[in-house]
Amino acid sequence: MALPVRQQLKYWGVAAAIFFVALWWLGDVILPFVLGGAVAYFLDPVADRIEAAGLSRAAATAIITLAAILIFVLLALLVIPTLINQAIALFDTVPKLVQNFQAFLTGRFPDLLDESSTLRQSLTAVGETIQSKGGELLQTALTSVGSLLNVVMLFVIVPVVAFYLLYDWDRMIAEIDDLLPREHAPVVRHLASQIDKTLASFIRGMGTVCLILGTYYAIALMLVGLQFGLVVGAFAGLITFIPYVGALLGGALAIGLALFQFWGDWVSIGLVAGIFVLGQVIEGNVLTPNLVGSSVGLHPVWLIFALSVFGSLFGFVGMLVAVPVAAAIGVLMRFAISQYKDSRLYRGVETPEQPD
Repeated sequence: MALPVRQQLKYWGVAAAIFFVALWWLGDVILPFVLGGAVAYFLDPVADRIEAAGLSRAAATAIITLAAILIFVLLALLVIPTLINQAIALFDTVPKLVQNFQAFLTGRFPDLLDESSTLRQSLTAVGETIQSKGGELLQTALTSVGSLLNVVMLFVIVPVVAFYLLYDWDRMIAEIDDLLPREHAPVVRHLASQIDKTLASFIRGMGTVCLILGTYYAIALMLVGLQFGLVVGAFAGLITFIPYVGALLGGALAIGLALFQFWGDWVSIGLVAGIFVLGQVIEGNVLTPNLVGSSVGLHPVWLIFALSVFGSLFGFVGMLVAVPVAAAIGVLMRFAISQYKDSRLYRGVETPEQPD
C-alpha cells in the first residue's frame, strides 16, 4: 500500500532540506568532489563510445585520463600564462584607450570635451579606476581562487575523484536505480532521463560550443593581429551560453580595440567584425543545432536567476550546482504542470452530454 501523499511530500521535503543544508554547511569542502563529479558526468559519453568500440571501462577511463593530462599540461604551459598576462595588460592599457577616445572626440567635437567638461573628467576617472582596481581585482581573484581550491584539491583530489567516478559511473547509476521506491521508480526514471537530457544538451552541448567558439575567436583575432586577441576570444567564448551576449560583448570589445589599434586600416577592422559575424553564423546554423538541439529546456533568464541565487547563497559551489538544480526544477515544474492539467482541479467535473 502506497504512503499518503502528505507523508511522501514530507519525506521528499526533508531530503531536499538536508541537501541544501549540507550544501551550505560543507561549502568549499565538497568543492573538489562537485568538480570531479561534473568532469565525470561530462566525459561519461566519451567513455561509453570507447567501450562500444570494444575496449573495457578501465581502458576507456585510462585513455581519457591520459588525454586530459596531456591537454592540461599543454594549456598550463602555452595558453594560461599568456591569457593571464593579456588580461592584466588589458586593464593597464585602459587609461591609454580612454585618452585616445578623448582625443578622437575632441578632434571631431571640440566644444564637447574641453578640459573642464564633466564628460572628460568622467572618462578620465573611469580609466584611472579601471587601471587601479582592474588589475588588483584580477590578481585578488586569482589569489582567492588559488587559496580556495588549494593546489592539492585542484591537482590531486579533483582528478582522482573524476577518475573513480568515471570508472564506476554505470555501476553507481545501477545502484541508485535499485534504491528507488518501487512504486515510483518508473516516474523517477522518466524524470531523471528528462533531467539528464536537459543537462546533456546544455552542459555538454553548450560547453562544447563555448570551447569551439572561444578557440576560434582567440586564434582568428590573434591571426588578424589584434592585441589582447586571446583574452577577448576566451571571454567571448566563455559567455556564449547566453544567446547573443557573447558575440555582442566580445564583438564590441574586439571592434573597440581594433578601432584604436587599426584606425584608418578599415580592412583589419572589417576582418575583426567579420570574425564575429562568421562565428554567429557558424554557431546558429552548425554548432548549436547539432550539439545542443532546438529545445534545451533552460531559458537564459531562468539560468541567470539560478546562478545569481545559488551563487549568493552557497558561493562558488552554489554556482557549480546551479545549472543541474535549475534543470531538475524545470523538469519537475513541467511534470507538475502536466499533472495539474490532467487533474480535475484544471479540467473540472466532466458532465455527460444530454441526448437530444
